[in-house]
Amino acid sequence: MIDEQTEKPRSSFWKELPILLGVAILVAVLVRAFVLQTFFIPSPSMENTLKIDDRVLVNKLVYDFRSPHRGEVIVFKAPTEWSGNPDGEDFIKRVIGVGGDHVVCCDRTGGQERLVINGKPIDEPFIFPGNKPADQDFDITVPDGRLWVMGDHREASGDSLEHWQQSGEDINEATIPEGEVVGRAFTIFWPFGRATWLTVPKQFDGIPNP
Repeated sequence: MIDEQTEKPRSSFWKELPILLGVAILVAVLVRAFVLQTFFIPSPSMENTLKIDDRVLVNKLVYDFRSPHRGEVIVFKAPTEWSGNPDGEDFIKRVIGVGGDHVVCCDRTGGQERLVINGKPIDEPFIFPGNKPADQDFDITVPDGRLWVMGDHREASGDSLEHWQQSGEDINEATIPEGEVVGRAFTIFWPFGRATWLTVPKQFDGIPNP
């Protein structure tokens, strides 16, 4: 029996290369549109968790299957009232309260100021050193389907508290619709020396449902 082998002409590789490149580009576009996207940090509002010019990787698919959770770092399309940009702008903040949550500032037992979520005071070691949990007292309930978000650098963040103050305590203007969330930032990948996972701080464990 004679084994027959076929060999592609060398020229076929060059003929197939444009197709391979086209497929690779299409896959990259689809991944960026629906699965993963990179974002850079332009401001100090999330220091020291995220620093200016950090690059983060955002999972755009996760919230197609569930709602955001407290403590997660999210990217969202900011309302025009927040950004001043009618073309839209992406913001990155930490979820503090989800729909139905009662968030209060502040519990001051033991001489320490802490946010209280659904009756549970929480420590926030992730906020910028020297910052208070908030620059004024507040007592809000997050509407269903919306999120109360805050930066980790509370004194340098245009977040829910700032817009609650500026809007005359309008809870809808101060919160973000879940439908405007782009995805969850889950890792810093650049600069390489700062690469780390963006996990939910353990302080958010055990918060009771509203």
